[in-house]
Amino acid sequence: MLTIALVDRVGSGLWASVSVLYFTYVSGLSVAQVGTLVATAGAAGIAGAPLGGRLADRFPVTCVLITVQLLRALASFALLTTDHYGLLVAYCSLGSLGDRAANVLTKLYATRVAGPDRVRYQALQRTVANAGWALGGLAAAAALALGSTAAYRWLLAGDALSFLACALLTVRCSEPRSGSRTVTTSKDPRPKAAPAGPWRDRTYLAYVATDTVLFLDDAVFKVGLPLWIAHTSSAPHGLAPLLMVLNNVMVVALQVPLARFGATTAAARALLVPLSAAFALAGIAMAASATGETVTTTLSLTTAAILFTLAEMLHATISWELSVALAPDTAQGAYLGVHGLAQSAQRSIGPLAVTTAIASGPLGWLAFGTAIALTCGIQHRLVRGRLTRGALSVPSITVSEH
Repeated sequence: MLTIALVDRVGSGLWASVSVLYFTYVSGLSVAQVGTLVATAGAAGIAGAPLGGRLADRFPVTCVLITVQLLRALASFALLTTDHYGLLVAYCSLGSLGDRAANVLTKLYATRVAGPDRVRYQALQRTVANAGWALGGLAAAAALALGSTAAYRWLLAGDALSFLACALLTVRCSEPRSGSRTVTTSKDPRPKAAPAGPWRDRTYLAYVATDTVLFLDDAVFKVGLPLWIAHTSSAPHGLAPLLMVLNNVMVVALQVPLARFGATTAAARALLVPLSAAFALAGIAMAASATGETVTTTLSLTTAAILFTLAEMLHATISWELSVALAPDTAQGAYLGVHGLAQSAQRSIGPLAVTTAIASGPLGWLAFGTAIALTCGIQHRLVRGRLTRGALSVPSITVSEH
């Protein structure tokens, strides 16, 4: 599965960095058309997470994942066959649906296979995924040096082939123990009671809502930092890609070491405290970047990028563990599918939140960091009642179906 994650992200790195350019220069779409296409595809993808999770509770997760990967490959290959706007929107929507479903399914697979070691697996998976993104992005940059439409088509074809390779590799993976037949837990005892389903579980829905806010660090790197640098006269414009590189390098180097601090459910919840501090300090650093000369601004923005990256890594560990620990064993797929809505929703509200902070100036960034820091405190209190305090040194027992 780690190999699959690498192949998947290399392919995504090939396409993600050039998709807008492809639709502009190869398909001949206007800016408004590209924006509508991306927005429509993103909206369609929201349904992918709960749908994939629900199916994984009813059918073998490997079979569902293979189907989803083939759907992604088919959607990408289909983009090569047409420049018709309606068809492009339809194919991109199918691909987005498959992408969000695949994220939930791979997480569910890891949860069932890794068991008590799922936090360490998550750290390894994020490290591999970030390395894959970087490799794909570098390959895309090299291909674009050719400056031809054929280069764009080959990059899209490479993305499609990566999904096909992922489907073939998934065939080699054994089916993990299902939550409906076995008990797969973290090192902590599970919640005492399980509601009928995620949509009637008010605590879990509130947790997903708070996690949506904590995922806003993603919008900072994709939208916030580049726009803030572009509109800050004392900031060198070439700093934006360097901060993105810094983000990737830090995740590859530090995600696994940091994961050890959240190896249990109680430890993951405790990490919400330093996470809150990281978000608050990052907001202060962003605000400070507007008050100095070039050197001061550069140092402030670099500090903010480091703090937001630290927050990203801490939150990845916390979110992975708590989203599983709060879900009953017999409905992990459905619950993780609902949790997947947090990332999907953030893709819509994230750009709006960071652009509002930019428009408000330094005070906007202070409010941005403070709001997320307070949300960490709310989540810390919210999940306390659902997590049983018990001995953390004794791993839970799992029952194999083989």
